[in-house]
Amino acid sequence: MRRSLVPAVLGPVLLGAVLGVAGCRGINVKLDTGPTKHSSSHSKSHSTSGQAAVPAAGPVSAGSGALRVIAEPQAGLSSVYRLINRARSSIELTMYELRDSTAEGDLAAAAKRGVDVRVLLDAHLEKSRNSAAYGYLRAHGVHVAWAPAGTTYHQKTLTVDNKTSVIMTLNMVSADYAGTRDFAVFDTGRPDVAAIVATFNADYAHRKITPPDGADLVWSPTNSQAAILAVIHAARHTLSVENEEMAYSVITTALENAARHGVTVKITMTQDSSWDSALTALTRAGAHVRLYRNSSRVIYIHAKAVVADAGLSGQQAYLGSENFSFSSLRRNRELGIRTTNKPVISEVSAVLAADYAGATPF
Repeated sequence: MRRSLVPAVLGPVLLGAVLGVAGCRGINVKLDTGPTKHSSSHSKSHSTSGQAAVPAAGPVSAGSGALRVIAEPQAGLSSVYRLINRARSSIELTMYELRDSTAEGDLAAAAKRGVDVRVLLDAHLEKSRNSAAYGYLRAHGVHVAWAPAGTTYHQKTLTVDNKTSVIMTLNMVSADYAGTRDFAVFDTGRPDVAAIVATFNADYAHRKITPPDGADLVWSPTNSQAAILAVIHAARHTLSVENEEMAYSVITTALENAARHGVTVKITMTQDSSWDSALTALTRAGAHVRLYRNSSRVIYIHAKAVVADAGLSGQQAYLGSENFSFSSLRRNRELGIRTTNKPVISEVSAVLAADYAGATPF
């Protein structure tokens, strides 16, 4: 659902090393990006002039107990690949877009060593882009299936050995990793993992299911709207928001109301004229909106995150695949998480603050 950004020659590992020493400020890296590829209906033509401002924010991962979060592009996907490579009995992957030769090779290798590997790919909007991965996996012993027709499977979740689930805002598209803001939450909580596996089993078999909530899961189309609204309504002092879309009045009205009631609302996005009307209404209500140019030279905000009252009593956050649109919240299969985990909130809040600082006021 987005376009390629930083060229492969930098790569997630090198870029992560650069960001890791940059502190909590944006950095300028002169890039020669070449042609830009598009993978989103929202992507537009991009300028290839200027420099790249890629914000950095402290550590690349944080967590305690059952949850740990990594921030992209700083972290890279090595921890996800490592989880696949350490699988002993089972792997389940639900993915909206899969075009990552490393991940595909690791899944094939896992199947070869006897792991039961099952992959569910979206067919409603992304069948053509997923066809190469589908063919490769099927030819290499992976049990791969198309998600039920007529429903967009925008979920991005990996589960290994019924013990660890990775709930991602990112698609597994290697060309996008190096320059895109995303998050991935590693969840080892038994109720969450069991709920994710039960839902995968039903979706893979094309059986209807109301996904179990687990301890703190945010599913579309069942409870996501209520869960995200609950995070917004809980804020008494601050709200930090990143999303790829701002297209659903139920969410925008809640953010406007929060700003009018004295909450400091900070929103960071990538510029798209489709959202100008909503962003204008938000700024008039008192929200602070900052944008990145829709350009291959700057970071692309693909993350879907809301943090309420970071560092204060009652803090909580949402992270997941859900965009702020009717389809994403009321029709698609999506998965996120709502959490009060302090280290996770601290990490996400720091990243959002750095992104906001590096963007331009709307």
